[in-house]
Amino acid sequence: MEMTVSFRRRVTLGAVAAASLAAGMVLASRLNLTVPSHAAADREGAAPAAVGTAPAAAALPGFNFVKIAEEEKKFVVNINTTKTFKRRLQQLPRGPRGQMPFGGEEDFFNHFFGQMPERDLKQQSLGSGFIVDKQGYILTNNHVVEGADDIRVTLLDGHSYDAEVKGRDPKTDIALIKISAENGLPVATLGDSDALLVGEWVIAIGNPFGFGHTVTAGIVSAKDRTIGAGPYDSFIQTDASINPGNSGGPLLNARGEVIGINSAIIAAGQGIGFAIPINMAKNIMEQLRNKGSVTRGWLGVQIQALTPELRESLSLAAEGGALVAGVIKGDPAEKAGLKAGDVVLEFDGRAVRSDRDLVAIVGNTAVGRKVPVKIVRDGKSLTLEVKTAKRSDDKDEVATESEDEEGPALKETGKARIGVQVQEITKELAERLGLDSTAGALVAEVGEGTPAERAGIERGDVILEVNRQPIESPAAFSKAVRSAEPGKSVLLLVRSGRGTRYIAVKPEVKK
Repeated sequence: MEMTVSFRRRVTLGAVAAASLAAGMVLASRLNLTVPSHAAADREGAAPAAVGTAPAAAALPGFNFVKIAEEEKKFVVNINTTKTFKRRLQQLPRGPRGQMPFGGEEDFFNHFFGQMPERDLKQQSLGSGFIVDKQGYILTNNHVVEGADDIRVTLLDGHSYDAEVKGRDPKTDIALIKISAENGLPVATLGDSDALLVGEWVIAIGNPFGFGHTVTAGIVSAKDRTIGAGPYDSFIQTDASINPGNSGGPLLNARGEVIGINSAIIAAGQGIGFAIPINMAKNIMEQLRNKGSVTRGWLGVQIQALTPELRESLSLAAEGGALVAGVIKGDPAEKAGLKAGDVVLEFDGRAVRSDRDLVAIVGNTAVGRKVPVKIVRDGKSLTLEVKTAKRSDDKDEVATESEDEEGPALKETGKARIGVQVQEITKELAERLGLDSTAGALVAEVGEGTPAERAGIERGDVILEVNRQPIESPAAFSKAVRSAEPGKSVLLLVRSGRGTRYIAVKPEVKK
C-alpha cells in the first residue's frame, strides 16, 4: 500500500499535526513526536561507549562526527516564518447541546447585531535550511515557507536576517530563499546522492522543536522510497533522528557533503525519516534561482510498472525498465516512434529502474533536448531519438488509478478460459463509452475468483491486444486466448477509465 504524506501546517510549536490517511506520514516540521531513541553503540558491532566518548566515530574509521558537526553546522540556518490569517473574535454562546440561547437562530442575531468582527491572528512555524551560495541563497522545503508573510533566518553566530522567496516547487517540496548579508557566508558542499549506499552513516542537522543547530546521526536505511508525496517521489530513508523543525535541513555523508534535504517522518514510527536526494534538488535549485519556477520535460506516454507476470509475458531478461502502456498522439514519444508494449531501459544515458524513475528522469530533462532512448521491442533492443516537450501541470506520465464509471448493461457474446465474457463494440456503445473505434472486445462480465478478476480486469474494460496481437472482435479475442501457450501468462492490452495498461493473466489449467 502506498503511503500518503499529510502537508498540514502546524499552528504553534509543539502542536500535534494530523497523521496521514494511509500510514501516518507527516512533514518533519509539523508533528509533535516523542524523540525516537537512537544510540550508535546499540548497532551491531559497536561496543558500548563510556560517558564523554564518541562511539560512532570509533565504530567507523574515517568518520569523525565531532569534526563534521563542528565544520558543517556553520552553513545550517534556522527559519522562523509567520503567517497571518483571519478569525472571528468569538461566537455567540450556545446551550449545552449546541442550541442558540432562548431558542433563537444565529441568523436572527446576525440580522440585528451584525456578524462578529474578525481580527488578524499570527501563526508561527519553525524549519531549517542550508546556505548554497555566498550571495545568500538558501535551500529549504517548500512547506516551510509556503504562504508565509514574513521569513526570518538565523545563522549559527546568532545574526538574523529577513528572507525573501526566490522560487518554490510544490511538486518536489523544494524552495529557494535569499538573505542579504554583509559578510561572507559559509556555503554547503553538495554531494552525489546517486552514489549513496544503503548502510552508509549520515548526519542530520536542523532546528528540532526550536532547539537550534541540533546534530543527530544514523544510517541510510533505504533509497528510492515512494511515500505518496507527489509524482517525483524518490526519497532517501534514514534512521537519523528527524523531528518537527528539521524540515529543510541537510542530511550529510561521511565527507560532510549534503546528500539530502530532510523533509518527512512517520508519525507512529521510530527512526523512520525521509530526505529529498540532493541530485534532484540541484537542477530545481538552478531553475528557481534563474526564473523562480520549474519547467519539466514531457514525453507523452502512459507507463506502468513491470510485474513478474508482465516480465514473463514479455520475455524480459533485464532488470528495471518501464512499460509503455500507451502513446499520446502528436506528442514527442509518438514522433520518435515509441509504441505501446515497448520497455524503456535507458533515457538520455541513464538507466531506468522503474516507471516512477522514468517520470523523474524525463521531468529533469531540459525542454527541447534531443536524447537517446534505449528500448526493448518484441525481444529486440532499439535506440530511438526523442525531443522532449514542455510539461504542463495537467499532464502525468504515470498510468494513474481511478474509479471507472459504471458501464451499460452488456450482453454475453463470447467466453474465454481466463474467466471473462466479452461482447462486440457497436458504434452506439463506442460513442457511449467515449471510444474512437469499434475494434477490440468489450468485457461484459468477470467471473468471481477467476484469473481475470485476480489480475484486475473489470466490467467495461476494452481488450485491444492479446500477446501483442491486435484484437478486432470478441471471436478473435477468444481464439487468441485459447491458443495461448499452456502454463504461460496471457498479455492483454486493456483500455479503461484509467487509460491503457498491460495486464498479465495466467489462465486456469483445464483438467
